Amino acid sequence: MKRAAAELKVGQAAIVERIVGSDEISRRILEMGVTPGVEILCLGAAPLGDPLEFELRGYRLSLRKSEAQHIEVQLIEGSEDAPLG
Repeated sequence: MKRAAAELKVGQAAIVERIVGSDEISRRILEMGVTPGVEILCLGAAPLGDPLEFELRGYRLSLRKSEAQHIEVQLIEGSEDAPLG
């Protein structure tokens, strides 16, 4: 099932399908290594839900929800039922 990275729950892993848009935010996301085919894991969220923390390519990345909306992902099978926080 495709969704935005901002919709991932803590513990869910996904493969980046594409980066939506061609604005400055989309380019910055690509420059940070969030590219199609990369696996990302949702590690957590700040107490008010923003920013979100992801792990990819061996490092951790914090993104605002509005930024993570630009990342279209495909959930990895078995990750759908990941426990919450």
